[in-house]
Amino acid sequence: MRALVTGGGGFMGAALARKLRERGDEVRVFGRGSYADLEAVGIDCAKGDITDFDAVNAACEGRDVVFHAAAKVGLWGKYEDFEAVNVGGTKNVIQACLRNRVTKLVFTGSPSVVFHGGDVDGVDESAPYPEHFDSFYSRTKAEAERIALAANHERLATVSLRPHFIWGPGDRNLLPRVVAKQRAGRLYRIGDDNKLIDTIYIDDCVEAHVLAAIQLSPISEIAGKAYFLSGDDPRPFWEIVDRMLGAAGLPPVKKRMPKSLAYALAAACEGIWRTLGLSSEPPLTKFLVDAFTTAHWFDVSAAKRELGWRPKVKIEDGMARVAHWIKAGGINA
Repeated sequence: MRALVTGGGGFMGAALARKLRERGDEVRVFGRGSYADLEAVGIDCAKGDITDFDAVNAACEGRDVVFHAAAKVGLWGKYEDFEAVNVGGTKNVIQACLRNRVTKLVFTGSPSVVFHGGDVDGVDESAPYPEHFDSFYSRTKAEAERIALAANHERLATVSLRPHFIWGPGDRNLLPRVVAKQRAGRLYRIGDDNKLIDTIYIDDCVEAHVLAAIQLSPISEIAGKAYFLSGDDPRPFWEIVDRMLGAAGLPPVKKRMPKSLAYALAAACEGIWRTLGLSSEPPLTKFLVDAFTTAHWFDVSAAKRELGWRPKVKIEDGMARVAHWIKAGGINA
């Protein structure tokens, strides 16, 4: 394949780019930074912003498949900023694909597009988008996914993959934040529940993206569809957190906070941040409280059946790899 990976500087994007290069594919990544580690293994790096159509268009030149993984993530910020990147950026990618006669678009979506503030227990792709979203991220990712799937036709085949809670060696966001909060003594169990959540190891997530690209065509079964991805092994939320901490040589979370108090603190934090116009993320948000206290796991039968994909890395094995990576200085590299 002659592939472009947008968001190539991110955790998933960089891992996908490396995997494609290992396969012998011709790979280009698009992102806002410089990535010497990717260039060192023969990956072409195009620098630019996903909101800049001319830059996106130039990056798509000569490609036959685009993996659109670039997104604005986070629990806080202005709606306009999320919309510009997640919705506007997706529109730019689709237009650039059409202009450059790219025939395949693999969109990295999010399971949060079906979150409604309550438990999400074992749902499949028939679950609808909610009437009201619990974050600007979820709202704009849902709109971007609608646009990407609606663009599916004979000139450009599209598919959306919805991985949940990607983790593994190389993570520069989620794992370091959990570890830092525990080291600072600021990580609390919220409420008395310990709901089930799905996760997916980075290698399994990457493999699903590659398989989707290989199979995708205007007449393929997967064209125009969305698929949940996970390790198909839901575990209690705090078990996952404690396993991550254990991989970093830290004790499990012992401090507790009532859910009612957490909501009150989250509302106060959000109010202060809005009043002061702060762009940084508050230490606690209502979205985060919900994420800690509601179930999020999914039926991945469709991905198994139609992509021919199976998650291969068990949580215990993946955590051992994470521990080795951390001991080698990975988390602080």
